[in-house]
Amino acid sequence: MKNLLLRINDRIYMTCIWVAGLSVLGVALIIPWGIFARYILGTGSSWPEPTAILLMLVFTFIGAAASYRAGAHMSVAMITDRLAPQQRRIVGIVSQLLMATICLFMTIWGSKLCLSTWNQFMSAIPTLRVGITYMPIPIGGLLTLVFVLEKLLLGDQSQRRVVRFDLVEESEGAA
Repeated sequence: MKNLLLRINDRIYMTCIWVAGLSVLGVALIIPWGIFARYILGTGSSWPEPTAILLMLVFTFIGAAASYRAGAHMSVAMITDRLAPQQRRIVGIVSQLLMATICLFMTIWGSKLCLSTWNQFMSAIPTLRVGITYMPIPIGGLLTLVFVLEKLLLGDQSQRRVVRFDLVEESEGAA
């Protein structure tokens, strides 16, 4: 059962990586197009800027979930590094529970925000519902919650091969 859960979370993690990466790629392509269209073609469009902002929201919230699982998120361990191992473990569990609370808040209230703005449309992109633009918040909260629960129940997974790209590169170089 543990292996099945880890394989599912590995796929979720890789999906997060791909979605975040494609979002950044989209921003990298859309912004220059917007500049080119405005200053070279003289036909400024209204869609590049809001689209780039929406893609950055996707990158931020979905990428944060992947970053959490990889242990690449920002943390300040100055105090916890000086604690005894038992105290460090307790503080770690409390920290994970607080993180789960934040994820639940993002998921619940982000979903409510999506639902309450569902019938509104963006002025720059009239076919896009405002509720859709807020969807990265609850989705990112839910994905991060999955990884928080994984860490609480199955331990830290940041050293797994799927998470550590440097381990993949080393093994490919050895072949």
